[in-house]
Amino acid sequence: MKECEAACGTPEQAERLQAVIEASRSTPGCLMHILQEAQGIYGYLPLPVQKTIAEGLGISLAEVYGVVTFYSQFSLKPKGKFRISVCLGTACYVKGSDKILAEVEKELGIKCGECTEDGLFSIDSCRCVGACGLAPVLMVNDEVHGKLTPDMVKGILAKYREEAKA
Repeated sequence: MKECEAACGTPEQAERLQAVIEASRSTPGCLMHILQEAQGIYGYLPLPVQKTIAEGLGISLAEVYGVVTFYSQFSLKPKGKFRISVCLGTACYVKGSDKILAEVEKELGIKCGECTEDGLFSIDSCRCVGACGLAPVLMVNDEVHGKLTPDMVKGILAKYREEAKA
């Protein structure tokens, strides 16, 4: 537990993770649930967290890592307060979502899969958000922004920067 506290969070986070492991360990197939809870606690699943889970469940780190890297819902890297996901599905891509993604990367100074130094924004791409009629689309956390053009990106980011100040 000490490694997890030192490497990836606060003692309170480590205690919460331990409580989740303790409460779930006797339930068959509990690994996914524990990983989801751990990601909720830490925001991502760094190696020390995975190691703590493996030790708590008496399974190999390789098994935990295999699940974490198989499912796209899990992240090995920190995510920003505002998680941007640009849809690159067919409908969005045909309508220029690649240009939207390029503009987001340019405005934030980071690439897809990265997080800004201040922890405010992270960028990912996805294959479909189910809003094809609004293509091209990006999501910020759970909020959908559709019918986008590259020149709209700056205003969208400004809205969230203001929200962060409040």
